[in-house]
Amino acid sequence: MQFSESWLRTMVNPKMTSDELAHLLTMSGLEVEEVETVAPPFSHVVVGEILEVSKHPNADRLNICQVDIGTGTILNIVCGAPNVRVGMKVPCAIAGAILPPGDDGKPFEIKVGQLRGIESQGMLCSARELKLSEDHGGLLELPQIATVGKNFRDYYDLDDRKFTIKLTPNKADCLSVLGVAREVAALTGTRLKMPAFSPVSISIQDTLPVTISAPDLCGRFTGRIIRGLNARVQTPDWMKQRLERSGQRSISALVDISNYVMLELGRPTHVFDLHKIHGGLHVRWGREGESLKLLNGNTVAVNEWVGVIADDVEIESLAGIMGGDSTAVSLDTTDIYLEAAFWWPQAIQGRARHYNFSTDAAHRFERGVDFATAVEDIERITALIVEICGEKGQTAIGPIDDHIVNLPLRQPVRLRAARAAKIIGIEISDDQIGDIFTRLNLVFTRESGVDGAVFIVTPPSYRFDIEIEEDLIEEIVRVYGFENIPALPPVAPNSMLIPPETTRSLFTVRRQLADLDYQEVVNFSFVEESWEADFSDNLTPIRLQNPIANQLSVMRSSLIPSLIANVRYNLNRKIDRIRIFEISAVYLRNSAVQDSGLSVAGYEQPKRVTALAYGPVVDEQWGQPSRNVDYFDVKADLEAMLSPLVVRFLKADHPALHPGRSAQIELDGKIIGYLGELHPRWQQKYELPLVPVAFEIDADALQLRKLPAFSEISKFPAVTRDLALVVKNDVAVQDILDAFNTKKATDPICDIAQAIVLFDEYRGNRLGIGEKSLAFRFTLQDTQSTLQDDRIDAAMSAFLTEAQERLDAKLRA
Repeated sequence: MQFSESWLRTMVNPKMTSDELAHLLTMSGLEVEEVETVAPPFSHVVVGEILEVSKHPNADRLNICQVDIGTGTILNIVCGAPNVRVGMKVPCAIAGAILPPGDDGKPFEIKVGQLRGIESQGMLCSARELKLSEDHGGLLELPQIATVGKNFRDYYDLDDRKFTIKLTPNKADCLSVLGVAREVAALTGTRLKMPAFSPVSISIQDTLPVTISAPDLCGRFTGRIIRGLNARVQTPDWMKQRLERSGQRSISALVDISNYVMLELGRPTHVFDLHKIHGGLHVRWGREGESLKLLNGNTVAVNEWVGVIADDVEIESLAGIMGGDSTAVSLDTTDIYLEAAFWWPQAIQGRARHYNFSTDAAHRFERGVDFATAVEDIERITALIVEICGEKGQTAIGPIDDHIVNLPLRQPVRLRAARAAKIIGIEISDDQIGDIFTRLNLVFTRESGVDGAVFIVTPPSYRFDIEIEEDLIEEIVRVYGFENIPALPPVAPNSMLIPPETTRSLFTVRRQLADLDYQEVVNFSFVEESWEADFSDNLTPIRLQNPIANQLSVMRSSLIPSLIANVRYNLNRKIDRIRIFEISAVYLRNSAVQDSGLSVAGYEQPKRVTALAYGPVVDEQWGQPSRNVDYFDVKADLEAMLSPLVVRFLKADHPALHPGRSAQIELDGKIIGYLGELHPRWQQKYELPLVPVAFEIDADALQLRKLPAFSEISKFPAVTRDLALVVKNDVAVQDILDAFNTKKATDPICDIAQAIVLFDEYRGNRLGIGEKSLAFRFTLQDTQSTLQDDRIDAAMSAFLTEAQERLDAKLRA
């Protein structure tokens, strides 16, 4: 919301500076983003009148002007503007004037000088030269009533300031100068001055038939016919000035007046060319197959979700959004139909965005516009139209035709004074609360409750943000002043909650991944729908109702595709070694989840830890040969993260991973994640020269850790023994390790085994068809005595027997 300070002060003029006013508004919840002057500094520019114009003897495009600046001395000024003429009043920079910087960034000083042999004692200025606009087509022409010799900054009010306010969506009542003025009046106690006008006299009885068949779309439709207008008149300078300083460009008198009233009162209106309407108007929902060419030139398709204003032949307007081209007013328009309506916010919300544009009208209607002042606002715009565009003896005004079908019911809201004091943190007296409500124009009654006074408040017609008790508490604290609430620490019995030793924080997990040379990334939780199909085989993803971009339309169920996108981003910037991780939630459907403070019914949001490695294992160096990262490098990183927990890696399929080079990760019989190379299909589709290796694991599993446990350090030497087994190719190493670990846990003879690792695999001609040799190294040690050969042999024999019985293994010769 942008407006000029001078316009605001015509309605409410508190005794405070611009900066104090900006601070007051910001502290009341209307954040002032910027306060800037409407024009840059310049000096010695006055209103001048051109008395005489003659051709320059030495230049075809220059004129010699005699200019009166009110000092009694006529200035001789050389000017090349195409619109210069006798009798014209223009800004005149006299000798010594300092004008705003030009394209070179330096201030421009006006001096007496020679132009093609003729002395020039000043300069006549355009709007662009004074940095008032980009118009450089000629001199800035001033009204004939301008006083010759008056300081131009004072005449044009160029020391005025533009306020830009960042409004929250609930403050729709402040989308107008009047709305902001109401706030300032309430905050300062200054008297509010409403715009003054007198209702015009009705001279004809013409009305336009209107039918409202959609009361859930339109609650009130007000209009009147005005005939005999001159649409070619110029918009008054004072109105143009206020529009420009509010971010609106001048279009034509009728359109400007409509925009002016919208900015002044917050009431969007629409002006139809009466002769272009076929029959009467019908307010209804659209129909499938209908279309409309809008004022912006776009043709849009209409359906049952969009409200329209139609006549007997075609659609004329998108309800509450934008008018149609077919009934637009032009400079030839003489008769108009002026319309002001109340459109239900729910019926407008999202419609403009559906067509990929936004309008000032839709911005206001979807938040709520005052439904009680439609007639008064029609009278205001009528008075301006007649004043500016009216033709004496020809303009005729019809009666206001007001159709009320379905207006909002203002439900009273109860406020307990004790509840307000508890939330605000300080005691505010009942009289203070009543005074605040009165200043905000909130009608209320006071009752006695169990815990003190209870206020029954009825919101005014322009406030759509007051529905519950907390809304009223917000109003109290806004007007009371946030800065007046003392900053006191809360007093409450607190106890330190010590996390259990069996868990570690996600911060620790982040630090450990960083220690392993991974860098953290943060990605959007919403992704492309194709990613879900490719990497998660998810054809029914959770869709967003209002995505920030068309391609980011679904919630992700895996973090892997986001990391693949990060890899591509880095590769495009010539970075070939990438090690990244992300810790974030994924979004899954789960009918068992119920609504709670941290969950939404039907949806599960577990946290995952995902890491990816791509390119060389280490940066190129002399100490070791270069090689690309593989499955086992990332597996080692994951095992280091999980230590001292022992997990199992079992062959499994995952939509994102290579079917022969991936595994599922199990902990205590539960699948906690997946590890593997990217599927070749996706490597090719996403144009990756090398194959990335990634893991995705439940964050809860990485946060688990065993309690520290004492174990005796043996004084006796350890013994190593190797065991080479021949097994079928389909026997997994993990199955053999499981067999050994089970034997160790259940057989006292084998409990001297401290570590069992695979150190070799062989497949070749020395073995049978479909067989492989796996060599395991056993580290054996006892804490009580030195191991003897008979005990070692017994343990190794037991391990061999277990493998033979469970997995049909054979001792390799």
